[in-house]
Parts: sequence; C-alpha cells; structure tokens
Amino acid sequence: MSDTNTAASITSDLNGHDSTPADDDAQLSPAKTGAGTESDETIEAREQSDAQLIPLPPLEGGIDQERAYVAALYRRLDELREENQTQLNRVRSTGAVGTMQNISERDAFASMYEDRLAQLNAVDDRLVFGRLDLENGDARYIGRIGLTSSDRQRLLLDWRAPESGVFYQATAFDRQGVRRRRHLLLKRRAVQGLEDEVLDTSVLEEGTENHGDGALLAALKARRTGQMGDIVATIQAEQDRIIRADRSGILVVQGGPGTGKTAVALHRAAYLLYAHRERLKSAGVLIVGPSSTFLSYIERVLPSLGETGVVMSSLADLYPGIRGMEETDPLAAEIKGRLDWTEIIADAVAHRRRTIPEPREVRVEGVKVTVTPKMVRRGIERAKATGKPYNEARSTFVKVMIKEIAEKLERLLQKRSQGNEADRSYLEEDVRHSRDVRVLLNLCWMPRTPQALLEDLFSKPQYLAEVAPQLSPEERAALQREPGAAFTIADVPLLDEAAELLGDLDEHAERQEARRQAAREKDLENARKAVENASPALEEMGIEGFLDAEAVANLNSETGPRLTAAERAGVDRSWTYGHIVVDEAQELSPMQWHMLMRRCPLKSFTVVGDIAQGSSASAAQSWAQALGPFIDDRLRIEELTVNYRTPRNMVELAERVAEANGLQITSLRTVREGEHEPVIEKHNDAGSLVSAAVTSVGAEQQRLGEGLVAVIAPQKLVEPVREALVAQYGKRVGAGAGSMAQDVVAMTADEAKGLEFDGVVLVEPAALLEEARGRVGSLYVAMTRSTQSLRVLHSRPLPAGFAAEA
Repeated sequence: MSDTNTAASITSDLNGHDSTPADDDAQLSPAKTGAGTESDETIEAREQSDAQLIPLPPLEGGIDQERAYVAALYRRLDELREENQTQLNRVRSTGAVGTMQNISERDAFASMYEDRLAQLNAVDDRLVFGRLDLENGDARYIGRIGLTSSDRQRLLLDWRAPESGVFYQATAFDRQGVRRRRHLLLKRRAVQGLEDEVLDTSVLEEGTENHGDGALLAALKARRTGQMGDIVATIQAEQDRIIRADRSGILVVQGGPGTGKTAVALHRAAYLLYAHRERLKSAGVLIVGPSSTFLSYIERVLPSLGETGVVMSSLADLYPGIRGMEETDPLAAEIKGRLDWTEIIADAVAHRRRTIPEPREVRVEGVKVTVTPKMVRRGIERAKATGKPYNEARSTFVKVMIKEIAEKLERLLQKRSQGNEADRSYLEEDVRHSRDVRVLLNLCWMPRTPQALLEDLFSKPQYLAEVAPQLSPEERAALQREPGAAFTIADVPLLDEAAELLGDLDEHAERQEARRQAAREKDLENARKAVENASPALEEMGIEGFLDAEAVANLNSETGPRLTAAERAGVDRSWTYGHIVVDEAQELSPMQWHMLMRRCPLKSFTVVGDIAQGSSASAAQSWAQALGPFIDDRLRIEELTVNYRTPRNMVELAERVAEANGLQITSLRTVREGEHEPVIEKHNDAGSLVSAAVTSVGAEQQRLGEGLVAVIAPQKLVEPVREALVAQYGKRVGAGAGSMAQDVVAMTADEAKGLEFDGVVLVEPAALLEEARGRVGSLYVAMTRSTQSLRVLHSRPLPAGFAAEA
C-alpha cells in the first residue's frame, strides 16, 4: 500500500469523535471506504441514503420519544464500534511491509483505532444523560462523548464541549438562553425516567409534566457500590466553574467533607484531556492519591468519561520499583518530610567523593606507580566541573585518573628503557584492568544507588551525623534502623532526590544516549513525513491534532508491546507530566511536594484537599504554607461550600466535635436532612468493643436495608475487628486494595480518607484522637464518611463535642 493510500484509507468511523473543542464545530467530510478510490457519485448517493436524520423529540416530548432517540444514539454507537473494529482489522492485516514511513503510518492508525474503540466501549453505560431546550428552538443532547451521524449531523454533545457548559451553569436568574434542562435517567441503555428543570415559566404553559429537581438527590441517596461513580449528569454550577478553569498554574480546590472535591478533580482531568488533548496526550496526566485503596475506589471514573490514558499512583508507589510501607513513627515521618533533606542528601552524595590523605602505590602489570592526593583532587574537580550527576560524572573522573596514571607509567617505562620510544598506547587499557587501580578509584568515587545511599544514612549513625548536623541527636536516633529494613512512604521522596543527584549507574550511558538521540531524530523525520501524508485525510475527518509526529515515532521505536504515554510514564522516574492532580493534598510533606514539582516543571496542578482534615505529622496549616516554597504568585484557591454526601444531622455533630477540640473549619451547607439520627453506645469495657462492632454492622445493615458499611477503628483494633467480621460475614468482608468491592470493611481513619459508605460504625473516638497525637482531622474525617447513618461505640469518655448527643 502506498503512503498516500494508507492516509486516504481512513474512513468516517471517527466522524463522531469530539476529541477537541474544535470538533464540535467541524463540518466533517463524507466517509471513504476502501483505499480512497470511491467516486464522487458513489459518495453522493450514499450520503443521500444516510441522510435519514433522527428527528428530535418536540419540546413537550414524553418518555417514549426520548427512548426512541436514545435507542438511535446507541445504534450509532454500535455502528461506530463496528466500523472502527473493521478498520483496525484491515490496518493490522497489512503487516509490516513497505517503507519505514508506511509502517509508521500503519502503526499510528492502528493506535488511533484502538484508542477510539476503548473510548466507545467505556461509555456504553448511560451514554446520554441530559437535554437542553433553547430559546431559539434548538435542542442539545448532552452525553459522555460527542456523536455525529454519518452525514455530519450532530447527535450528541460531549459534556466538556463549550456549548455544553450551560447545562451545568444556567439558572432561573441567568438562563443563558435555556428554557428547560432535562435529566434523562438511564439504567444501562434504557431510559427509566425524566426530570425537568423549567427555567422559562412559559414552558409550564406548554404542558410539560416532568418538572422536578430529583436527579441530584436520587444520585446522592443511591447505594454505595465500593466504586466511585462519575457525577457528570449532576455537576453543580460551582463545581463546573472549577472543572473548566484554566490549566495554567496551581489551582487549589479547598472543600470540607462531602463537597465533591475528588469528583471535581477527576472530571477536571477529563476536561483538560479534552480541551488540551494535543499537549496532554503526549505528556500525560498524573493523579496522586493517598492509598492504593483510594485509587481502587476511583479507578473507573475516568474510563466512564471516555478517558483511559492517565497514570494513577499513590505516594507509596511514585518511585518505580519501590512500594513504600507505612511509617510507624510519626516523629520519623515528620523529620523525613522536611525540605532540609535536599541539602542533607546533596551532602551525603558529595561525601562519597574522597581524596587520599597521602601518596599511594598501585601495581600495573608488575610496575609500581605512585598516585598522589593532588592527582585525585584534580580528577575530582574536573569531573565535578561537568555538572553531571554523581554516577555519570564518575566516568569523567575515571577517564582522567586512568589517563594520568598511564602517563606516569609511560614515563617510568621510558626511564627504565633509557628513552626507547616504543608504542605504548596499550598502557591505558592495562591501567584500566589493574585491580589496585580499580580499588583505588572505587575508594575515591564509589558508584552508588539511591537505595544504598539511603540505607547507609539510616544504618550508620556516624555517616548521618556528618552530613546532617542540622538534626538533633534525638532526631537522628529516631531515623536509625537496621540494614535491609523496608523503605517507607516517607522514604520515597528521599529516594527520588538521591536518584536525581546520583544519576545513571551505567558508565557507558553517555555513548548510548548519543546513539539513542541520533536514532530518535531519524524516527522523528520519518514520522513527520507520515503525518504530512495523513494530515489531509485527518483534517477532512475533523480530527486534527489526534495524531502527531512524536506519537508515531514512539510507536515506531518500541520493540516490545506497544505502550501508551501513560504506561511509559508509570515506569520512568524522570518522566515529566503535562498536569498533575493531587488528592488529599493537605497531608503531603514539603519533600513530597518537592518530588511532585519535579515531575511537572510547568507547575500545572489541580490540588484537592481540606486543611481541616490534615492528620499526618507533616500536614500544613494553610495552602500558602504547603505550596509557598515552590511557587510565586500562581496559586489560585477555589472553595466548595456545599456538602452533598453527608446528611445535616451528621455534619452538625462532626462540626461540634471538631470545633470543641480546637479545629478551625468552614461550616458547610448540606443539601438534605438525615433519615437516621446518629446513635451513640457506651460499653463498660474496651474488650467488648470488637464484638459490639460486629453486632453494630448487622444493626446498620438492617436499618439501611442494604449498603456498604465500614467499621472505622483505631489501628490496634482494626485487625481484631476484621477477623471478627470475617468469622461472622465470611467473604462479604473486604481486605486490602480491593476491599471496597465487598459490603463490609474495617479500616483506620487515615485509610478512610476520600472514601464514602452508606453506614459507618465508629469505634472508640478518644483512641482515634490519641492515636493522631491530638490532631482532630482523622476523627473529623471518620465522622463524615457516611451517606446514611453513623453509629459511635465507646468505652472511654468521649471527646468534647459529643456531650449533647451522648
């Protein structure tokens, strides 16, 4: 297949893809089947046959008409899937033949079809959720992705398109041209009901009977499934403003419990991938969460919105190849979180470069050569002058030292042979292979891994004392541990800093990098030609920017399984992202922020959290304190003030407890009253709390009818409670990262951050407060996780604020 035919053979299967805002307005050209040989007459005839548009239901249209329209949308979705699969099969069947440019095009198109199929498959559930009736008589259907008919008529708007914004922003006071906003309530593919919000009172005179505002409340009352759902159908105006905010700089989303911070952040990530696809597709988006359980909880949200190319990581996993364990000592965690470690690790790296106190003899092929301290210092200074990281600069040191030792050896041999000018070019190789020389060079500049450097720091008190004089003896003692101990979450940013300063261990990395760069330039040139050939067909289809030279070059250069940008980023410590979303950000230490800032040099962040919920040893008192060391004036703070999750009675109790214990919080508005009043049970001794927790789970499930119930307990009680629950409920009890898939879970308050449950059984609040060393954030978090009911079990006196309820 020729280059031209490869490009021209792309068909109209992507016509419905609203990949960028420009796509919504694009007049997409007719489909082409085959290899670009379809005649104009054939195209015109087929267009006329395809021009049977799906009629929009009239303004007063009822549920039957909406069902017909939605069914037609799903038929179009199925058509696009079939067309994309057909084209993918055809592209794959061509095989790796032709020029490199042909192969690049084939791989790029295969990638395009695969990505589109993944998107079309991910949005099957509740594809469409809204309809806008406008003053000009038009109707717009809003859905998870955009769809157009085969003859270029718009059928469905992507929720992220500019025209869709009014679905979330219009009000009775500012209608923005909207007469009625209709929510289509779907279960899978079937329309189950309608909810109309009438913004123009004249609509009421036209006979609409579906007006109401129950879509949001229905979503809030729905049973928790252990997986976070998207809120795309019920985004509120204050949330939509944040979702569509500009990408540049650092946007902080501050909000109390239940305000939808996490959902807003995820939908913002989806929006940015839509609005800035060309930039973010190649660089990627990183979402950082507090734990693997949390990531498991949110993992389906972005795919349900048609986005799959995102890297998700907990703080424990940000350093490739290391899974950080919990730091059991809060003091050690706080110390490791300080920015002082940028200096300490730099000094620790520098400490590994050593001169020799006095001249030292080395033996090369039986000849003794004296190496002086001056020679070593000269080699070190020349290597440092390169500005390269420690391990990479070492190769310069080795070259300098070998050259100087070889020259000295040559002078000795000339002197012994009375000026014989024989060829002695082999001497450098002899010096390089001398055991004495290798031992000396390693003594002066030993290659080091980040893991070995950190292990030395924490297992050798004298070494730590030499490089960290700013730490007190008590603080250094808190960091001491045995060699081989597991790395902790607090160690991860220190490993990252060490890796940055140490660099690659491979002494031949420079030559290999030069070869890689040369090959890369050749690949890019081939890719540019491939994209130039493909561009006319892509522009004709309205998907400009979906394919770029860099993406084609990446496909061409891969020798193993094809990796997306997200997959490559996940295993490359030095990868820099186009945007980073950080959830539960109030918990991050300065060193963790330092590590994240390195991963996004443009400082494009969405930071989500609640200062009041901070409970870690390094939790900041304000966003300015947390982010001030890393930015100048690019900090914007948006606040969410409505609690959508937690009923009023539970919010009021949690706020009383927080304020009574000195925690400053912003009082939240709530959208619903609680159907179940909080229950507080006193038990005579701590030993009965485990069995009481099991009994309480049964009581909560009976009270709620069904739902996900969590027991939130102090660390020392979590495992006994979990074992007792397993004995009672068996496989219904979840454990580990997949725990939220079951309907009964037991966890600590910190593990519950960012999660939500139908019912919560809270065990021994005083112990939770004590465990957090008096910080109220964890207790406040635990009391605001429930959407329906709260039961508190205690044997010790309750913390302040509970008195009225007790």
